[in-house]
Amino acid sequence: MNSDYIIATASTADLTQDYLKEHNIPYISYSYILGDEVYEDDCLEETRDKVYKRMRQGEILTTSAINAFTYREFFEGLLKTGKNVIFLDMSRALSASWRYCDEAIESLKEDYPNQKVINVDTRCVTGGLAILVTEAVKLYEAGESMDTVLEWIESHKLGICHRFTVDDLSWLRRGGRVSNASALIGTLLSIKPVLFVPDDGTLIAAAKVRGRKNALNHIIESIKDDIHENHTGMSFIINHADCYDDAVFVKNALMEAYPDIKEIKIAGLGVVIGAHTGPGLIAVFYQGGKRVE
Repeated sequence: MNSDYIIATASTADLTQDYLKEHNIPYISYSYILGDEVYEDDCLEETRDKVYKRMRQGEILTTSAINAFTYREFFEGLLKTGKNVIFLDMSRALSASWRYCDEAIESLKEDYPNQKVINVDTRCVTGGLAILVTEAVKLYEAGESMDTVLEWIESHKLGICHRFTVDDLSWLRRGGRVSNASALIGTLLSIKPVLFVPDDGTLIAAAKVRGRKNALNHIIESIKDDIHENHTGMSFIINHADCYDDAVFVKNALMEAYPDIKEIKIAGLGVVIGAHTGPGLIAVFYQGGKRVE
């Protein structure tokens, strides 16, 4: 294994704490406010379950950006090992923390002139970011160089597809993703947006359909269009926000269509992304080759 660099990530990769510990991956935690208390995202499934149940009971979940001081402390702890750092967090276009991260990295250059922190714009989020991190870690653990890992990330990150649907538009309204009028009309008509992350790492509505089941089926059919016959050995991640049965529905549909799929993992959506989407989100991530709405 290489000893001249470290792969680090953030809690927004929505990997489990067990995985992060097993592979010795340092991660920085985003914080969130639920009720009147501030918490650190601990990447535990039981925490995610508790948070979404409280949200369903009417409690408001909010998040805040990581400040430059916190980033500096995190990166300096890694640089003190004498190693370089590859840092993988969610897409620049979706994160208010990016500028603080860049500020922290710039402030460390004078003290650590012979080392570097590479802040990669992954153009990914949640399970898509998890795929990017785990694949990069596989290369790292196989002894590949930092340059090789970075080259792989840049050449493969836009091949990781992200497809989402949400159950309640009110959470997107609170985050400014949809207007008050659109959220009201959508709720009355049972409109469910099917969301997609394009190459620029933003979040767009690929379709709007009526009814939850139609939204799930739209995601399934879009995945089939993406992967065609190139599915042998593929892996998928399905993240859900307190809607496990819907995740199982999507998994079973994909397994029925493609019985030789290598693996489909179901995991809870992290609370940081969940603060903006609310309970009921279903998201599917996979290496589809390219991103097509």
